[in-house]
Amino acid sequence: MKWIKLGGIFVVILGMAAGLIYFKTKKVDELPAKDKYELFIDEVWDTIKQNYWDKVSDKDLSNLFLLATKKVTNENMTLKSEDKAGVEILVKNLKNKDDLPNIIDVSLANLSPFGRSRIYTTKEATNLTNTVDNVNPGSDYFKTLGVGKSATDKEVAQAYAKAKKTPEIVQAFKVLKNADSRKVYEISGVEPTIDYKLMSPTIFYMHLTKFSPTSLEEFARVTAKVDNKGPELDTLILDLRGNIGGAIDGLPYFLGPFIGPDNYAYQFFQQGNKQDFKTLTGWMNSMVRYKKVVILIDGGSQSTAELMAATLKKYNVGVLVGETTKGWGTVEKVFDLTNQISDKEKYSLFLVHHITLRDDGQPIEGRGVEPNISIKDKNWQKELLQRYNFSAIVTAVEEIYKGI
Repeated sequence: MKWIKLGGIFVVILGMAAGLIYFKTKKVDELPAKDKYELFIDEVWDTIKQNYWDKVSDKDLSNLFLLATKKVTNENMTLKSEDKAGVEILVKNLKNKDDLPNIIDVSLANLSPFGRSRIYTTKEATNLTNTVDNVNPGSDYFKTLGVGKSATDKEVAQAYAKAKKTPEIVQAFKVLKNADSRKVYEISGVEPTIDYKLMSPTIFYMHLTKFSPTSLEEFARVTAKVDNKGPELDTLILDLRGNIGGAIDGLPYFLGPFIGPDNYAYQFFQQGNKQDFKTLTGWMNSMVRYKKVVILIDGGSQSTAELMAATLKKYNVGVLVGETTKGWGTVEKVFDLTNQISDKEKYSLFLVHHITLRDDGQPIEGRGVEPNISIKDKNWQKELLQRYNFSAIVTAVEEIYKGI
């Protein structure tokens, strides 16, 4: 028996003796349209296949959906085929279609690295945006500290001195303590990301707590504050400990003041391909003075902070001191979905889009960035002294670790 197609009509040939028997079927454009759940899972499938950092086979992805379906529904379901069509049928046979977002979420969470990729609701996507932008919509630090928006630095300091030192009060003071950060917070709600102090006439200390879209501007303001100091100020301690990362898009701009313009800084990896990133800014006048640089890292340094540390290590910009970083070397991205399954909720995919590579070309994920000098080494002070032959820098690092 043989099937052929003539003008939208399928013909079966049974043999010369039997003659020809014609069976008219529906034309392709008359086939039943996919429902919203099938369209939704199709777009989720395609988004993963095209944008996930690693290549994932149809077989592996379809079985991932199958296992997630069994877990969420507690039903013993099977795949008709190990591909997108098989997953469509799986979704079509769901008794409760409201289970679909949970099924997708479990599937995404089980992609490597575990738990990084998820399905997001509108609220979750908004919360992520606020986190990256370093904005806390529920805060009013002027009210928390009990000062007006026109308060001076002195008035803010006086209010803080009188207040009970709760975590919220401490954060309010950190945000409002100087006119520059007060202005940024009042206009945009963005909180500062850099703590700083002049530790001595020769040493300037900066603690970069995260990367936000305004961190580079803040960095320029902070370094400019001490640029009027004498030539003896030539040592910088850049603290990346506990830095949770954040807006990685700004890193090509942030690294320029350290390694110069148009230099290869770091690489992303996705589905067998490497992507190079160059610096998009150049030397910063207020940074040229620093001839001795120490970068502090620890197990809390992650994501963008790790990539920055790896780049500074690659270009021998200073000495990395501390502990191996966390090893969180993924770049996530929110992908909006055109097809939706509910009028009450808009879903998007939060997907590991790339992984980052450290200075030796190996993935940061699961490995981290190792310091030049480990703070766990009992001879670390001696090693640091050998690097710069400057005892004051050793004393300063000791004080930072002691919390002085």
